[in-house]
Amino acid sequence: MSELNATLDLPLGPGAPTAARKAIRLMLVSWRLTDPEWLDDAEVVVGELVTNSIRHGGGLIELSMEAHADQVLIKATDGTSVVPRRREPGTGGGFGLRLIEAFSESWGVQEFQGGKRVWVRLRRYPGQRERES
Repeated sequence: MSELNATLDLPLGPGAPTAARKAIRLMLVSWRLTDPEWLDDAEVVVGELVTNSIRHGGGLIELSMEAHADQVLIKATDGTSVVPRRREPGTGGGFGLRLIEAFSESWGVQEFQGGKRVWVRLRRYPGQRERES
């Protein structure tokens, strides 16, 4: 199977995480990645990436996704160079990176055009994709 790619631009705002979760699920399902638990985990990761970009980033958020075989890479790009860091969880947050780490294989940060790109490699898809009808 060839690599699949998708990109979505999201404005900063309270509806962005929900829009991103819905869009990512629709795209993954269209790519025949349909395991419900795995999709739920992917939604958590995307929601946290976008929420962190809203809370700590700046400018437009670009969400991109690449899939090849059973591996999916998700990237969130924003306009600030502030690098995410783990914090002690509390009423002011600190849970986002812990959730991302819990539902992914790895994550990291790259400088990108004056801002940053946070990438997350999701856990491998647990089964074969549905056969085309």
